[in-house]
Amino acid sequence: MSTPNIVCFGEILWDVLPTGQQPGGAPANVAIHLRQLGVPTQLISRIGDDDPGNELLGFLAGKGLSPDYLQRDQTHQTGIVAANVDDAHEVTYDIVQPVAWDFVQPEAALHTLVAQAGMFVYGSLAARSPTTRATLYALLKHARFRVFDVNLRAPHYTQEVVEYLLSQADFVKMNHNELAEIMGWLGEEVDPETSLPMLARRFHLQAVCVTRGAGGALLWTNDQLYQAPGVPVEVQDTIGSGDAFLAALLSGWLAGQEPQELLRFACATGALVAMHRGATPSFTAADVQKLLARPPAS
Repeated sequence: MSTPNIVCFGEILWDVLPTGQQPGGAPANVAIHLRQLGVPTQLISRIGDDDPGNELLGFLAGKGLSPDYLQRDQTHQTGIVAANVDDAHEVTYDIVQPVAWDFVQPEAALHTLVAQAGMFVYGSLAARSPTTRATLYALLKHARFRVFDVNLRAPHYTQEVVEYLLSQADFVKMNHNELAEIMGWLGEEVDPETSLPMLARRFHLQAVCVTRGAGGALLWTNDQLYQAPGVPVEVQDTIGSGDAFLAALLSGWLAGQEPQELLRFACATGALVAMHRGATPSFTAADVQKLLARPPAS
């Protein structure tokens, strides 16, 4: 098995939608989108020893992801989330607790995997439980380059944990609402011109990225602020759009692309996923480039 460029850690689950259930979980979505963009990727998570868990294994296999680091739980069920998509632009979630991914166990093989990877991607949701949080904290010590996908889901986080995860990161991605909340904790005003460099200095970050939905995204790196506009599309739902954005951003970062170029590509990737229902529609980098090349609507 080849060494992965990126390891994603955290939840994998079923999003229960009015139209049926879809595989989900931000780390799993990011891993799938990375694979679709040609980046060798592994997912560390935990599923129940049940039919929903077996179905997730089959789904991941179909997307080209290895199950080697998916633990099986004999006690707790596979994760479930009820997603409310009444507002296609602002999906809300009811996240069942406890479930299997709340109990990811520390294993020596995980330490080796993370130490060998170019990047380690993690979020705040998997840190809601003591067991998985302890495993995450241990793995962070072995990671070469740590990417924090903030992904705040009330009430499943605390300021203390989020600030610790920020302090461990090299690269942080969040949305504009999360930026406002974090700046509020720090007693600072929200102004991208000052907020992003302030966060970079405070937490010793190489890069800070903020997504703004249809308004595009901002990236602070190399002491410079980059901006890219959103790509106008007909939105079906936004589930997985931020995950696709992050996957594209990291793919470009690994490839050494210029910040402006990779930010523009990431915005288009998120928009492409928003054109489809569900978090992980199939696409290629060529599909993203085709969307970017599309003439603007008159």
